[in-house]
Amino acid sequence: MKWTRGYKSDDVEVRRGGASGGGGGLPLGLISIITSRFGIGGGLIALLAFGAFQLFASRGAEEPVAEAPAGQANPDERVQYASFVLDDVQRTWAKKMPSYQRAKMVIFSNSTSTGCGYGDSAIGPFYCPADRQVYLDLGFFQTLEKKLGAGGDFAQAYVIAHEVGHHVQNQLGIKANRATGADSESVKMELQADCYAGVWAHSTAQRNLLETGDIQEAMNAASQIGDDRLQKMGRGSVQPESWTHGSSAQRVQWFKRGYDSGDPAACDTFKLSAR
Repeated sequence: MKWTRGYKSDDVEVRRGGASGGGGGLPLGLISIITSRFGIGGGLIALLAFGAFQLFASRGAEEPVAEAPAGQANPDERVQYASFVLDDVQRTWAKKMPSYQRAKMVIFSNSTSTGCGYGDSAIGPFYCPADRQVYLDLGFFQTLEKKLGAGGDFAQAYVIAHEVGHHVQNQLGIKANRATGADSESVKMELQADCYAGVWAHSTAQRNLLETGDIQEAMNAASQIGDDRLQKMGRGSVQPESWTHGSSAQRVQWFKRGYDSGDPAACDTFKLSAR
């Protein structure tokens, strides 16, 4: 993706992360994150695969963000890229929704406090509707690439655009119950956020920001984090009754629907078949 290096956003806060500590009970406020989290990082693959939908509360001393491994973008450049994508996604939605109010994004390491309770990097990027902020540990992108086989800068952009999609849903008053299953409202919420990410991707194509392979990177990321694939990885079997995000095919389908149409109205997973 073509982007501006050195970019800074007024809507991004970088928190020097607290070290992961022992988990406590699940704070009530964090329950809302379960239906709006995006990714599966590290140990969450196993947790999700075995149906253990638990977020870990953790606290720790402040510490610097670790240096990136050799050959990878340094932390500052990764923050710049995430900031550029966030602002670009939000400018797109501001044009499509006159009443759109911008979300903030918090970039953290390990754990952080949120309006929904304590968030842990193990759950992957998530959106907290209580404080209307996106939370992102940049280490998730290493997990996405190294463990799930979904590398590329536009795969990362898709992650951020998906989370902003939850912010759009929040402003539109779109909500889901906490039931699970292939036809559940939770799955429909996630597929709609995938479609909204595709709507933004459509706008980048219109503005000549895409580079060769970008859309393939996003669709590959959507495929790699389908519930069926993650369950197969985690325990060798697939149980659609416990799905929360949709299958690989569904996630690719809805991202592509948004990308092909560029129209948020095409993303109504609650009225259209999510299959």
